[in-house]
Amino acid sequence: MTHPELILLNFTEIRRRSILLWKALPKEFYSWKPDNSAMTALEMIRHVLQADYGWNRIISQADMSQYKTPWQGRSLKSVEDELEFAKPYRQGFLKTIQQFTDYELANTEIIHPGNGEKKMLGQYLLRIGYHESVHAGQFLSYLRAMGVERPKIWD
Repeated sequence: MTHPELILLNFTEIRRRSILLWKALPKEFYSWKPDNSAMTALEMIRHVLQADYGWNRIISQADMSQYKTPWQGRSLKSVEDELEFAKPYRQGFLKTIQQFTDYELANTEIIHPGNGEKKMLGQYLLRIGYHESVHAGQFLSYLRAMGVERPKIWD
């Protein structure tokens, strides 16, 4: 397996588990949040899904100075609606990763626009997976606090 294939497998497994968690969210808890400064459950799902669009722009080294998310102005409706809207952006993100070579992963420098930190592309991609994993852990704690049965994600 190539390095891009391993990274893609990791992203696919992380997202599969996230979707299991998200689909366990009852509609009556879409707006639930643990405190006033936290994201609602549905906002957290959108945050993770829309990040794929931004990550893809960053790893493609696109100009981020006029960044606008395709979700801007879009109302939150449901988990299924968010997943459906996100599909083409997820596919584009994964397609970009698929096209990288091992050499590019090890030698392409990525500068994160939010903090200016520099990382090699492969390392940056692994941190993207970590971002979603952290939110999966947060989402598990949301479900626990809501009293909702948590799906088994460790298969």
